[in-house]
Amino acid sequence: MQITQTNSDGLRRDFTIVVEAAEIDTKVTERLTSVGAEVKLPGFRPGKVPLAILRQRFGKSVMGEVLEQTVNEMSQKALDDNDLRPAQQPKIEITSFDEGKDLEFTLEVEVMPDFKPMDFSKLKLEKPVAEVEDEKVDEALKEIAGQQKNFEKVARNRKSKEGDALLIDFVGKLDGEAFEGGSAEGHQLELGSNTFIPGFEEQLVGAKGGDDVEVKVTFPENYGAEHLAGKEAVFEVKVHEVQEAAEVEINDEFATKLGLENLAALKDAIRGQIEQQYNQLSRQALKRGMLDAMAEAHDFDVPPGMKQGEFDNIWQQFQQELEQNGEKLEDQDQSEEELKAEYMGIAERRVRLGLLLAEVGRINNIEVSQEEVNQAMIAQARNYPGQERMIFEMFQKRPEMQAQLRAPIFEDKVIDFISELATVTEKKVSVEDLMKDPDEEADAKQKKKKAAPKKAAAKKSADAKDEEAPKKAPAKKAAAKKPAAKKDAAKK
Repeated sequence: MQITQTNSDGLRRDFTIVVEAAEIDTKVTERLTSVGAEVKLPGFRPGKVPLAILRQRFGKSVMGEVLEQTVNEMSQKALDDNDLRPAQQPKIEITSFDEGKDLEFTLEVEVMPDFKPMDFSKLKLEKPVAEVEDEKVDEALKEIAGQQKNFEKVARNRKSKEGDALLIDFVGKLDGEAFEGGSAEGHQLELGSNTFIPGFEEQLVGAKGGDDVEVKVTFPENYGAEHLAGKEAVFEVKVHEVQEAAEVEINDEFATKLGLENLAALKDAIRGQIEQQYNQLSRQALKRGMLDAMAEAHDFDVPPGMKQGEFDNIWQQFQQELEQNGEKLEDQDQSEEELKAEYMGIAERRVRLGLLLAEVGRINNIEVSQEEVNQAMIAQARNYPGQERMIFEMFQKRPEMQAQLRAPIFEDKVIDFISELATVTEKKVSVEDLMKDPDEEADAKQKKKKAAPKKAAAKKSADAKDEEAPKKAPAKKAAAKKPAAKKDAAKK
């Protein structure tokens, strides 16, 4: 075996590795002998199959297995012998091999830069905090009350209007024949809720209690029940009464209906939720300030491949946003070269911060437990009601999806570790200041000098990764189509 380093330029290392044919043949023979001890072939007892027959039957598959194992082992040896830590997956290419001849392959790897994290005990950070004002609690309480509508029969039988509810019976018909799932009795329908198919509710505006109304609609082409999709239908509707929304009284009884002991407990729950939102905003601001300070305090080369990969992701996202907004690259206030240079700088910052956080975690033995990953998988699965088990099992089977969950957990733990070492001073601010977008503030300052570039939205999303690691979730699968059930045919 021969390992030769052919390049040592910056953070890149190249090696040419040669493994003698005799060594490959020895490993193949050892593996075939192991297979022969277990395999059962007609006419031979286990362990008594001639090597020539084993080589004929299993030679190709064993050779592939041995080559893969040898390449992996020799690549790792090259890294270990030279005390190298790869920054990302090395590139391996077999340049020469024929059976009975030497194996030759190249190893190209970008290594971790040599740097020392700053002394975080000298880091001074400011954490903006805001108090939850009683007015905010009252606003949220009124909003909740507005969502808890309580309809009562109108005192005087009048024409219905949008926002009212009707108590109705209906029968849906196709070509004069009632169809399954198209009928209901005593159904309460809020006009303007858009819970029924398009055109249904609008034709009932103006109806009074006791009216019979014929509603003509066309089911959408993508309607869930295939036998109704795109069909014209007539619904015979009997209006029993018109109901109007009664004002909801915010009191202990209202709180009890929501599952709380009394109004005070409800207010405490709302205040707690708002405090949680404020705390998240405060943490994001602290984290951003921390990352800015770390980026300023560290200046080391980053692996070019990692930087290019990060830039490619940013540039692709930028182009997608341009397309979504109906804009073109030539319409921007900066040239393509200027934009790419700016985004390459963002990519370099991201990579440097990512390497820095990873190194802090490595040095201080910060790890993410499987239990923490499992909790994250459960949280993701809950976003897909009815498909929780399937989503959880999908995460279990796909390590790369678990890695996507593990990364932000690790980052948060490192951020918490640094926060404990740093001097963090809380600064009371208004809710408005706490919610301000720092990117928008930067754009506002830039506007004083010149017109803000149209790429601001894309740049904001590009910078967001510095604030929080991306959390990708599995794409929602289309729900299985179900036959129309009672009271559902007229609904969306």
